[in-house]
Amino acid sequence: MNFEIKHVLRIALLSASAGATLLIGAGTAAADDWPSDGGGALGVYETKNFAVQSDPDYWNPLSDRNRLTSPFGTSTRIVCTSFHGVQQDCWQADLDGNPHKLNIVPLDVPYAGSSGTGHFGPKHYVYPG
Repeated sequence: MNFEIKHVLRIALLSASAGATLLIGAGTAAADDWPSDGGGALGVYETKNFAVQSDPDYWNPLSDRNRLTSPFGTSTRIVCTSFHGVQQDCWQADLDGNPHKLNIVPLDVPYAGSSGTGHFGPKHYVYPG
């Protein structure tokens, strides 16, 4: 190979590598928006009322408290929506204060006061990623 072809290939490889690094970095920095109060039956409020892994209620299948699995526990801001008093979606801030929508996974265990499964009662919120 002559010098010019090696030089062009090296530049192309460096450009592709830099582009891939930018794309990967952009994906991890993305954040959601905080919910806004649209009025009506949909309410928006801040809360820390979750059972986390250090709380005995987190492990109690009969507890009716919502659970939270997050690297931050309840130490960062958490904002939830509710519909007619029933908690719906929640967002939690990362260490920089950016909101991230929490995923809801089914508990699939009975809870106090019902013969139904977890999807009729408490929810389990999980920080994304």
